[in-house]
Amino acid sequence: MSYDPPRPAGRLLLTPEDRDAPARTARLRGLGLGERSEPALDAFADRLARRTGAPYAMVNFLDGERQFFAGLHRPERDVLTVDTDGTRPEVGRYLARDHGFCPHVVARRKALVLEDVCDYPRFAGNPVVDEFGIRSYLGAPLIDSTRTVLGTVCVVDVEPRPWGREGLDTIKSAAAELVPLLEGREPGGFLI
Repeated sequence: MSYDPPRPAGRLLLTPEDRDAPARTARLRGLGLGERSEPALDAFADRLARRTGAPYAMVNFLDGERQFFAGLHRPERDVLTVDTDGTRPEVGRYLARDHGFCPHVVARRKALVLEDVCDYPRFAGNPVVDEFGIRSYLGAPLIDSTRTVLGTVCVVDVEPRPWGREGLDTIKSAAAELVPLLEGREPGGFLI
């Protein structure tokens, strides 16, 4: 995979260019996805969190500007780091496109395993590391029958995690399980 060239100031872009965003956005609209949270996708994220033991799990759809967690699992008691002012950031449904690791999965079109993001300079500088305290990531692309990458399924933790081969197999099988359900959904609902 190639990454964007350095910015004029010499800093590397941390988020890969997304040339497929217009086609993805059109495909998501055609499937009725990416505009609202879906209880069935929240349930899918809940099951994925249980399978992996991760505190956060998401079904994430990306367009050219942002990421939208149509499926989201958060722990009952938030585990994110507390800011210096005593507040704790909240994981919501939206995230800027340049935050997190899912844009890399979409651009690569393959799963990404980061057992400790701080081991990788490219990923350690991501805003979610400082803002939310994310330390590990496991994600796979949702590639539909038209070969469009709709988004990702992913899990994250605030502690380094040895995901290993089992984690990789789990996240890839979750993506493979979800894609036909996304394409086979009925207007306004899922067949999950």
